[in-house]
Amino acid sequence: MKHSLIGTWILAVSLGFLFSCEKKHSSQKSAALSKEPAHFPKPYYGYSKNSISSEGITLGRKLFFDPILSKNNTVSCGSCHHPDKAYADPNKRLSKGIRQQLTKRNTPGLFNLRWHRTFFADGGVRHFELIPLAPLVNRQEMDGDLKELIKKLQNSPTYRNQFQQVFATDSIQSKHILYALAQFMGTLVSANSRYDQYVSGKVKFTPEEKKGLQIFTEKCSNCHQMTNQLFTDLSFRNIGLDSLSTDPGRYLITELAADSGRFKVPSLRNVLLTFPYMHDGRFATIEEVLQHYDQGVKDAPSLDSLLKKNNRLGIPLHPAEKKALIRFLHTLTDSSFIEKPQPTEQ
Repeated sequence: MKHSLIGTWILAVSLGFLFSCEKKHSSQKSAALSKEPAHFPKPYYGYSKNSISSEGITLGRKLFFDPILSKNNTVSCGSCHHPDKAYADPNKRLSKGIRQQLTKRNTPGLFNLRWHRTFFADGGVRHFELIPLAPLVNRQEMDGDLKELIKKLQNSPTYRNQFQQVFATDSIQSKHILYALAQFMGTLVSANSRYDQYVSGKVKFTPEEKKGLQIFTEKCSNCHQMTNQLFTDLSFRNIGLDSLSTDPGRYLITELAADSGRFKVPSLRNVLLTFPYMHDGRFATIEEVLQHYDQGVKDAPSLDSLLKKNNRLGIPLHPAEKKALIRFLHTLTDSSFIEKPQPTEQ
């Protein structure tokens, strides 16, 4: 496991060098393509070396849903990231990758990625354009080889023409594949939920929704931060799932004992679509999640201090509070972001 992480890191560094040397191509830019909501802060990633274009987005989407990315042409990114479920994999604790192998962790939704500085549950990737690299080369997911993938794409007249149109070169390189995927993934912006409309004054909350918002602000927003519009503070925390975690989490990256069992705080946007929950998908429903925080938190050396107050583990939640919280969480579903996949994308 550690060796594979190191190998991926070395490849990432090499690609990062290529990214740093990349010159901007001449594709026409359009501010509308970036889909930056007016009420959001400036995104951390701004396409400084990867000029976004409608052609690049189209190419990236095609790659995202094409099983050609996997070693045996059976698994695409869309196999685990479903657009009608906020790009999560519903009802599955762990997804099935190449040769029906199970992934190591639960598949997260994909949206608002340009506002993040680290990616994956352990934060093992720190560059937006390198997100696809991990599943591409992971033996349980796609078991891909970038050199072989480039050959397959070069042998496709359609892909050759598209890459030439976007990157003005007849020679497809690994960075071009990652650039195209990044252009598409960067357009996955969720910012038009009922909550967003409430904040902008377009709709009014019901009394129950207001009550849920108040409880959320008091008991949940320290980690699931609202001021940045992401509903996560992007930190890594141990929330007491196990006294001794079988998955070291952030420790795999930092090798700091304090990071054992810590995982990245997920966004709660579209949370009622992205079940099951937690890094291992152990909770099937949002009710189970709230029950964990109320009664199920286990003590651990790295347990977050917010879950260990007043000689009590967890966050006390009465049944009425849980009901109101769930009503509020419904307001975080962005129906305009949810889309049915095209027949060729299923």
